[in-house]
Amino acid sequence: MSVQISASDVNKLRQQTGAGMMDCKKALIEANGDFEAAVDYLRKKGAKVAASRQDRDSNEGVIIAKAAADGKSGVVVEVNCETDFVAKNADFIAFAEQVAEKALANQPASLEDLKAIEIDGVKIADLLIDQTGKIGEKIDVSKYEQVSAEKVVAYIHGNYRLGVLVGLSADAAGADEAGKDVAMQIAAMNPVAIDKDGVDTKTIERELEIAKEQIRAEGKPEEMVEKIAQGKLNKFYKDSTLLNQEFVKDSSKNIAQFLDSVSKGLTVTAFKRIQLGA
Repeated sequence: MSVQISASDVNKLRQQTGAGMMDCKKALIEANGDFEAAVDYLRKKGAKVAASRQDRDSNEGVIIAKAAADGKSGVVVEVNCETDFVAKNADFIAFAEQVAEKALANQPASLEDLKAIEIDGVKIADLLIDQTGKIGEKIDVSKYEQVSAEKVVAYIHGNYRLGVLVGLSADAAGADEAGKDVAMQIAAMNPVAIDKDGVDTKTIERELEIAKEQIRAEGKPEEMVEKIAQGKLNKFYKDSTLLNQEFVKDSSKNIAQFLDSVSKGLTVTAFKRIQLGA
């Protein structure tokens, strides 16, 4: 039984990938409506696909990222509502700030543990219900991440729409400014890991499979496929892992070289990136 593909599905995939309308329709048909499989199909066929990492439809709300006063830890939370009007409301933003402050002070192990923390004697989970009743929209905390390191820098981008935490290996001279530069890099370039050792096996296998299909589609002999695919994988590491990415502010250096120039041996030990609705 064939899957019915709607015009809105095709348009959504086109907006995510930048591929042509007919290519998107064919990809969705081939993938039985599975968006991720459709993106892979487009890439295998050599269609130009935007590097948006298939951000899903955005929910409204705010992202709050905070670092502790001693710079040794940080948290980032996503607090959601239904409309942009509420997301821009000062009281809603102040409530999200309170949630983040409690997360920073208590360092809960999970989102569930965060919701169990009390603000003025009331659990955050119950306050979310109260806020929903008061505002008339569903209010929730959907994401929570934390980072601990020798130096943690927090960064909020785009009017509370994206938050980043960067953990550095040392609280060296210039670490604050460097950490902010790296956080802005993460916000813009959305790396999949710190370096290639942090890329999971599933992602590597997926990239290799796509590369091999592209190479075969170009008519290259089979004995060359593996070697060329490895070259494409190395380019993926360069483009998609933080320390190997070109530094946006100075393309003559990658991020590893930039940090080393700030302080010898300085590197990233952890990072977290939360984008609204993604």
